[in-house]
Amino acid sequence: MPKISKKRKAVLEKFDLTQSYSLEDAMSMVKEVNTANFDASVDIHVRLGVDPKKADQALRGTVSLPNGTGKDKKVLVLCTPDKEAEATEAGADYVGLDEYIQKIQQGWTDIDVVIAAPNVMAQLGRVGRILGPRGLMPNPKTGTVTPNVGAAVKEVKKGKISFRVDKFGIVHSSIGRVSFTPEKLAENAYELLSILNRMKPATVKGTYVRTINVASTMSPGVSVDTKSIKF
Repeated sequence: MPKISKKRKAVLEKFDLTQSYSLEDAMSMVKEVNTANFDASVDIHVRLGVDPKKADQALRGTVSLPNGTGKDKKVLVLCTPDKEAEATEAGADYVGLDEYIQKIQQGWTDIDVVIAAPNVMAQLGRVGRILGPRGLMPNPKTGTVTPNVGAAVKEVKKGKISFRVDKFGIVHSSIGRVSFTPEKLAENAYELLSILNRMKPATVKGTYVRTINVASTMSPGVSVDTKSIKF
């Protein structure tokens, strides 16, 4: 049996692992039990009663977090020269096409979001196997394939994130940092949960939102009482 550190033991004594909390109380608890000595990410994990193997239940989408993510995301815009100025002025970190496709082919993926103009998508086939598994492949459903590259960059910089249900029916997403107030974390979480609620497939039977857990990096998870969420 692995030995529990003194810090971890002290944390586990602060709350009942079997108890569920309201959304805001859960965020307060996450901040209290955080053990990282840096501004850790706070993540939410929502287990849904969906079957991702069915096309209409393989949920994916975007949400604009009202309080942002607390992280300045590195954005790459792949476009033709006529769109480069627009992307740069909007705050994109990297703008271009052929040179970045070549860099990606060589293994460069030091980016958080890739936005592409529709007229260059055919050229991205060369890097699909690299970007796809990392969740970086531009997709119209997430707003990352668009002729309005400048607007897309601004949305990402302000806190727009994409999400998708995994093969176990769980949506994982960052909703801020430990330095955020519990109120701001709760607002971000509620925005994501509201979007998921509106996306409920008509074919889903039984309980839709089964469990909600929140946790910071390297800290234990805190259960959220699903009945406390009112839409």
